[in-house]
Amino acid sequence: MQRHLVLRLASPLIAFGGEAIDNLGVIRDFPALSMVTGLIANALGWDRSQAQEHNRLQARLRMGCVLAPGAQRVQDFQTAQLAKDDKGWTTWGVPEERAGGSGTYAGPHLRYRDYHADLCAWVALALQPADEAPTLEHIAAALDKPVRPLFIGRKPCLPANRLMAGWHTAADLRSALQAIVTEQTAAAPATGWRAQWPDGEGAQPGDRLLEICDERNWASGVHGGWRPVREATLRSTETIA
Repeated sequence: MQRHLVLRLASPLIAFGGEAIDNLGVIRDFPALSMVTGLIANALGWDRSQAQEHNRLQARLRMGCVLAPGAQRVQDFQTAQLAKDDKGWTTWGVPEERAGGSGTYAGPHLRYRDYHADLCAWVALALQPADEAPTLEHIAAALDKPVRPLFIGRKPCLPANRLMAGWHTAADLRSALQAIVTEQTAAAPATGWRAQWPDGEGAQPGDRLLEICDERNWASGVHGGWRPVREATLRSTETIA
């Protein structure tokens, strides 16, 4: 049996970011392993120069997620007119100015950004090895008292509630997710929750084996590589495998 830290990611708007194309910011159905790594690192107070620490945490992290039904997707059209002396806040702590010649200031920044609206995602976390720092206990404490403000995917997506949502002891991540669904859907046991977890962390009849690219090289800033995951619909009436 393994101990799992449970997070509740809930906000009026959430962005599980995918591969950006030009000025279109798309989203994934489930949070990326790199996003959760960055969320934890931000809570711990790490900065982006600590690539070794980020890569090691990401390599140790085992993550599964279930999505409460009822969320919708929305697209936000963003436009901002920036003058020559206007500056913007950045996550690396240095004000960003608009580049280019004088003619570039005549046109606004135009962006399309997709979001999950009114989504509640439950994430179960484990670490391998479990006793190496930071441990799950260190992470839980940091999420409750983060060094810096936390957001879920993009800076406008501030958590609506406490992120740390408890603990579950289970044989694997799929079983931990099943326990979460059973707890949350006691009043509506037939309601299905979409779930994703790493291959090798449990299985159930009818699940789908997929390959996803959601790991970041924190030194280069580039995503690459593939990892196998399983996806299925979980219901509280199912037997935990």
